[in-house]
Amino acid sequence: MQFCLVRLTSPEAAPLLAGLRLEYNARYGEGAGDSVDEIGASEFDAPHGGFLVLRDGEHTVAGGGIHRYSADTAEIKRMWTNPDYRRQGHATIVLAQLERLARDLGFARVRLETGYAQPEALALYRSLGYTDIGNYGVYEGAYGFERTLTAPADLQRPDAVASVLA
Repeated sequence: MQFCLVRLTSPEAAPLLAGLRLEYNARYGEGAGDSVDEIGASEFDAPHGGFLVLRDGEHTVAGGGIHRYSADTAEIKRMWTNPDYRRQGHATIVLAQLERLARDLGFARVRLETGYAQPEALALYRSLGYTDIGNYGVYEGAYGFERTLTAPADLQRPDAVASVLA
């Protein structure tokens, strides 16, 4: 498996975005997937953003992006894992890579939000030490989380994450 830093409009990101739209529609109702387009693609471009896709050959496994939320905070958006690859730790690896990207771009913290109908995501962020900051966005019933980024040398990464980042 390999990470690719891509533009949100690239063919490598298309399966992720399509899957995310379907997932949101299934969990929150028809039309919820339209929220995938709420932030323009250019917001995920350097120098204040990036979009990562984890690929297994030609298959999109997982991914997500960051964009500038404020001068010192990046917001993580569009995280998704292909259902055929879930419960294998890929979301944890994607999150670690997005945090690393945010640090590399000079951000001191990351924040994100997830919905009430995504208990797996809620459990993941809490298990990784993200702080619940309440709903900061526009989605009713959403949960906001934030994490201060540490210097790379101070990180305690699982072996799987360290091997991907090497």
